[in-house]
Amino acid sequence: MTVSVGNDTMRVSEAYRWTQLAIGVGCMVMIANLQYGWTFFVPDIQKQFGWDRAAIQWAFTLFVLFETWLVPIEGWIVDKYGPRLVIMLAGALCAIGWVINSYATSLTEFYIGQVIAGVGAGGVYGTCVGNALKWFPDKRGLCAGITAAGFGAGSAFTVAPIQAMIKNDGFQAAFFNFGIGQGVICMILAIFILAPKPGQTPAPVVNAAIQQTRRDYAPTEAARHPVFWLMYFMFVIVGAGGLLVTANLKPIAADWHLTDLPVTLMGLTMTTVTFAATIDRVLNGLTRPFFGWISDRIGRENTMFVAFGIEGVGILALYLWGQSPIGFVLLTGTVFFAWGEIYSLFPAVCTDTFGSKFATTNAGMLYTAKGFAALLVPFGNYMQEASGSWDGVFLLAAGANILAALLAVFVLKPWRKVIVANSQLPNAAGQFAT
Repeated sequence: MTVSVGNDTMRVSEAYRWTQLAIGVGCMVMIANLQYGWTFFVPDIQKQFGWDRAAIQWAFTLFVLFETWLVPIEGWIVDKYGPRLVIMLAGALCAIGWVINSYATSLTEFYIGQVIAGVGAGGVYGTCVGNALKWFPDKRGLCAGITAAGFGAGSAFTVAPIQAMIKNDGFQAAFFNFGIGQGVICMILAIFILAPKPGQTPAPVVNAAIQQTRRDYAPTEAARHPVFWLMYFMFVIVGAGGLLVTANLKPIAADWHLTDLPVTLMGLTMTTVTFAATIDRVLNGLTRPFFGWISDRIGRENTMFVAFGIEGVGILALYLWGQSPIGFVLLTGTVFFAWGEIYSLFPAVCTDTFGSKFATTNAGMLYTAKGFAALLVPFGNYMQEASGSWDGVFLLAAGANILAALLAVFVLKPWRKVIVANSQLPNAAGQFAT
């Protein structure tokens, strides 16, 4: 409940703000399978149609491209018309995309289905993260991480049901039923989501330990700044490794003859792929608010160094010791835990550098790096097919993460420090310097 005073609206209760956050998280959960559930469909699609695996994975790449590259445009629509309309339409597109997949009999049809689903998922993702940033200027990193966690961990509870439906009723039934169910629930949740009005939220909290600019960069300014492209490059090379594992979790397990082997951990027994996928989704969700919280205390770049370093070592360890059921489960969990934080760290460091006024659009532009990272997924599959093993793919991904960890502390950190320091100084025209 809100009370109007003049042209502004008085602060809403904490319960109201957290309810809005929960609605956004619920929407994110509904789109999580569109990315993280895809790996379970690939072997059955390949078995039924006999297509090359790399050709099938182009559908995943197209999904990620259209999920990411349109986010800045969708953000502009949200700012103009509000979150409800965008999520309503996006939820419908998510359902339509998977229904098309359920009827597809050609690669082109799968590509079309994934493009439509990608547009829908991007609309939900960008809107919900942006809305969290607006409702919680005082807890921006934590709440953006919690929202992103809905996407990262949202498919954990449907890993077993999706695999069971694929096994018992076929992948077409799984596409159709889960597509309709997820899309409809997302559309229902959209009815209740709102953007904050002036005065409803508290002022941002400035943390002296974080390097934050004093000026707001318009999207055209941010896109011209070299430090933006350094962050973009880092996002691409870190994101590629995680997306490659995400898209190929079951195929990798199949190539290593682990798919149906039982694993018992913490008193639970599941097949290797089911156990790995469940733990991976949970850890991929938990890492986003966790590392966002850590970065508020030790700094963004220092946190990147730690997380990207763990990711690089984790991928290398998966290559060396992941060909046993327990090793596969534990090490893929490590990889997902150290990878998912990019979706909280990069928006935070982007806003720290370029200001909060255009945070949604600027972070959306940076998020398109995920699309370019997805282009490397088929490349990884071609490498695997050419060599007959995953060795080169794992080593390249591990090296990319270690490179990003070093760039974070030795290039990005000092570079941003200079930019932020300059932003504190007014120039001759009385404006803050760039």
